[in-house]
Amino acid sequence: MKRLHVHVSVDDLPRSIGFYSALFASEPSVVKSDYAKWMLEDPRVNFAISTRGRAPGLDHLGIQVETGDELQDVYARLRQAGGNVIEQGQTACCYAKSEKSWIDDPAGIAWETFHTTGESTDYGDGSGENRARVAHEQQSACCAPQAAPKPSQACC
Repeated sequence: MKRLHVHVSVDDLPRSIGFYSALFASEPSVVKSDYAKWMLEDPRVNFAISTRGRAPGLDHLGIQVETGDELQDVYARLRQAGGNVIEQGQTACCYAKSEKSWIDDPAGIAWETFHTTGESTDYGDGSGENRARVAHEQQSACCAPQAAPKPSQACC
């Protein structure tokens, strides 16, 4: 069974924990000095927040699976979707050990697909996601068609 993953960057972790705990009517299952996570069943989502140096707002989305077979199914879908799939493999991220891959959607939102295999004592370095974002930026910079300028419309 799969679970949607949403990761949001925040400026004030304690304030954000209070807000999301009230919104979800649940305390986080993991709290660290720079990170908190809720494993919700209704809706079925792995919702995480962190103060990891990015601008506040949506950081990335993902699909978390429960088995290696489910992960292979999602990986096949990633390949069908096209784009540059960054296969990170076994890694430590968000205080968990997991196997994962990354892809950016056409709008540039990073998507993570992963199977958690254990806990980690450190957050991890984010290298897989960083490679996916850089790959998307390079692809967009040289190959994307430029939008035609819109004609100006005087209002008065």
